[in-house]
Amino acid sequence: MTEKQPLPPLSMYRITARLFTHVEKSVYNSFGEHGQALAEKGIERFGFDLAKNIAVRATEEGETHTLGSYIPEPVKNKKLDQSEAFVYGQMAKLFAQVAKAVVDEYGSQGEDAIREGVRTFGEARGKGIAERAAHLGQDNSIENYLSNYDMARSELFEMETNHYPEVIEQTFTRCPFGQQWADDGTGEYGILYCQMIDPSIAKGFNSDFEVDHDQYVLKEGVCDFKFKLQKKQE
Repeated sequence: MTEKQPLPPLSMYRITARLFTHVEKSVYNSFGEHGQALAEKGIERFGFDLAKNIAVRATEEGETHTLGSYIPEPVKNKKLDQSEAFVYGQMAKLFAQVAKAVVDEYGSQGEDAIREGVRTFGEARGKGIAERAAHLGQDNSIENYLSNYDMARSELFEMETNHYPEVIEQTFTRCPFGQQWADDGTGEYGILYCQMIDPSIAKGFNSDFEVDHDQYVLKEGVCDFKFKLQKKQE
C-alpha cells in the first residue's frame, strides 16, 4: 500500500483570493451593496490589473472566489514580479486597501466587519489544516498542527518555535505582511488581520485550542504566540 504524502501548501494567490472572498462576504452582510461598492473601491486603489492577475491564477489553481467578479472585463492581467516577497506583499496591500475603504466609511463598525471576515477565513483554513492531518491518518491534536499548516513558511518570516507538552510557543521578529503594512503606512488596517488570524485558524483546527497573542510586529516589533491545547482525559 502506497504511503500517503502530505498535501502541497496553498499558493499565495489562492490564499489572497480566499481572504478577499471572506472579507467581501462579511462587508456585504454588514453594509449591503454599499459595502460591495467600497470593496470595489479598495480593489481599484490596489489596481484592477494586479487583482486580475491574482484572480486568474487562483482560479487556474482551483480556487472558488469572488475577487474576479469585481474586475471590469477590459482589464488585462499585469505581468508581475513573481518574487516571493512581491507575492506576499500583494496580499497585504489588497487587504489594506479594502479594509481602508470600509473602515474610513464606517469606523468601528467597519473594523468589526473586516475582523469578522478574517475570522471566518481563518476558521475555514483551520478546518482545512485538520483535513490535511486526517489525509495522513492524523488527528487534530497540537502535535499535528504546524506540521500540516496550509501556507509554506517562507524565509521572509523570521521566527523561533518551541514545543512543550500541550503548548507551542512562537516568536516572530519578521513578517512580510507586517513589513508591507509598515512600509505603506497602513498598519491601522493591517492590525485588523493580525488580531484575528492566528486564533481563528487554531480554533478551526480544533475548537479547544486557546491562543495568547498580545504582542504584534506592527506595534511592539515582535509577534508572540502561545498555542495551548490540553489533551482530553480518556
